[in-house]
Amino acid sequence: MLLIDELKISIAEAERLVTEAGQKLDLPKLTAELAGLKRKQEAEGFFSDMALAQRVNKRVSDLEAEIGEYERLARLVRDTREFLELAEAESDEKVLGGIRAELQALNAEAEKLYLSTMLSGEYDRCNAIVTVHSGAGGTESCDWADMLYRMYGRWCERAGYKTRLLDYQEGDGAGIKSVTFTVTGTNAYGYLKAEKGVHRLVRISPFDANKRRHTSFASAEVMPEIENDVEIEIRAEDLKVDTYRSSGAGGQHVNKTESAIRITHIPTGLVAACQNERSQIQNRETAMRMLKSKLIEMKERENMERAAGIKGEIKKIEWGSQIRSYVFCPYTMVKDHRTGFETSDVAGVMDGDLDRFIFEYLKRI
Repeated sequence: MLLIDELKISIAEAERLVTEAGQKLDLPKLTAELAGLKRKQEAEGFFSDMALAQRVNKRVSDLEAEIGEYERLARLVRDTREFLELAEAESDEKVLGGIRAELQALNAEAEKLYLSTMLSGEYDRCNAIVTVHSGAGGTESCDWADMLYRMYGRWCERAGYKTRLLDYQEGDGAGIKSVTFTVTGTNAYGYLKAEKGVHRLVRISPFDANKRRHTSFASAEVMPEIENDVEIEIRAEDLKVDTYRSSGAGGQHVNKTESAIRITHIPTGLVAACQNERSQIQNRETAMRMLKSKLIEMKERENMERAAGIKGEIKKIEWGSQIRSYVFCPYTMVKDHRTGFETSDVAGVMDGDLDRFIFEYLKRI
């Protein structure tokens, strides 16, 4: 039976992905590390150093989740294979059809587990700080930046990540000039680094009375959120600190005092801003953490460029520099120009279905 053969191939692929993921994870090593950390948790005086205790607790939680996910999928593969063998023996077409649907979901999860083992960069496991900027195109691009912001928010919901708004600058007529937010969860930076770059939109403009087709641009900047214990020197004399009133459409974006903070690192020109914390002190602390992340990310990029023997290039947010194109008219398509992967499901992508784009990118780095 063709269906049986198809299902056997599918279960074999899921088994291969889970097995190889287990080998890459080095489960005996992870299990030993987990046991050692749990002994630390049980030791007297564990909470005397709260910062260390928090790091240990987070690592324990991450390890338990990582090992648990592997064990869950390995068990699911075994159970599905046994179920398939029983259904084949009874030639039950209805049951086989149900197994096909389950295998599609299982293979997607197995691939995600496998790809998570490829995130071996120093900061891949970190939370992420994402900034979306509007580019060439005026009001059109501000609206496009707002659409991207929603798209990433929906992806985070699907992935089980939490987001927190840090800075929000409204567009002049619609949308946003820029927005910065954190994404909290294991491997958030490792996955979202695939989104760094310029994103291009082609559509019939809702702002054009003549219904003409317009091209708009926006960029996504993604950095790892660096822990405060990472050593990096930032001299006070190298900083320019500006205060201003928060802006936005109301609610949490608006503040009647100048509590918002913008910090400029003069030697590099890097800027970090925060307006969404409760006080100027909290906004300054968050902005400094963002600046540290930017400096470390810049240093890592320079090291990679030297290792590859190439000169890095900062892309302008305009035609010819995009990493991905989103076409709403005259046809529907989203295409990643780095990997060649494309889909016609524009609505799904804009609703946060980005996994395939991210996975195809990770396979190639």
